[in-house]
Amino acid sequence: MGKLTTIKDLAREVGVHPSTVSRALDPLRRERIGEPVVRRILEAAVRLGYRPDTVAASLRGGRSNMVAIIVPDIANPVFSPIISGLESVLSARGYALIVADPQPRGSGDGDIIQRLVSRRVDGLVLANVALEDETVARCVDWRLPVVLVNRAETEARVPSVVPDDVAGMRLAVTHLLNLGHRQIVHLAGPQTVSTGSLRRRGFIDAMTAAGLAPIEADVEQAEAFTREAGRIAARRLLARRPQATAIVAANDLLALGVYEALRDIGRRCPDDLSVIGHNDMPLVDLVEPPLSTVRISHREMGEETGKLLLDLIEGVRTDAPRVVTPPLLVARRSTRALRPLL
Repeated sequence: MGKLTTIKDLAREVGVHPSTVSRALDPLRRERIGEPVVRRILEAAVRLGYRPDTVAASLRGGRSNMVAIIVPDIANPVFSPIISGLESVLSARGYALIVADPQPRGSGDGDIIQRLVSRRVDGLVLANVALEDETVARCVDWRLPVVLVNRAETEARVPSVVPDDVAGMRLAVTHLLNLGHRQIVHLAGPQTVSTGSLRRRGFIDAMTAAGLAPIEADVEQAEAFTREAGRIAARRLLARRPQATAIVAANDLLALGVYEALRDIGRRCPDDLSVIGHNDMPLVDLVEPPLSTVRISHREMGEETGKLLLDLIEGVRTDAPRVVTPPLLVARRSTRALRPLL
């Protein structure tokens, strides 16, 4: 990522003192400067891609004792325990938590971070990063303390707290194999995020280790981690692989989409198809049938994220560890032993 344009850069471009640029960029103070000079400075700011260095301003003003978390979908029940665990650690140290949900992805993440930093947040938690994320690069350039949770980048530039997605999928596949299933397919999540790509890899690795290396037709990718995206992708997958006896979904919402797809085509879970999800989000034990899944310790992830972020804010650490939490298989009634052929 290129060097950020500064007030000094604008001053050199226009040929004025940096203090003149600072006043011209402030609507409350620019009236003290001649209109032609203000116009030249504003045009240079647009041309050079200048963004106000609100991070530096907030640091000069001292700490606010506020931290923000950005999530990809506040309606997703997975994030409630993460936020709860994070808030419990922060509040014990006198910090308040702001929760932000920019939608859709990519339409305003930078702007919302700019607004949060302008409110002098002391640190940021990102639960919505892609494998290669410009937002993280901006935070690094701004020297803003940031921790990733649930998802991580390919490059470990900042600390992260994530589940062991590969091990979780191995648990799911092994569970189905132990029930006698061999025709197992995978409903994958978006491959631009770690939870999608790593769980897909975990499925392929586990099946291959069992001597059942999947072909391309055994995997279908959903456009988003939502129930509706799961229903649409599951319809495609089941039409292509009608002989499948079990499906491993990359998260619980996708698994619920499989339930809907089965109802659409007049099939039943688990009589016609065993279904297992991933996350053990709240209430999946209350659907019918109760969903077998891989439990992720979301509250623990939130707590660990809070501890890491506070260490960064207070200068206790400067490294970028990746904390990986272990998964746990939760078998319920959406998976059953394969019926022998008559």
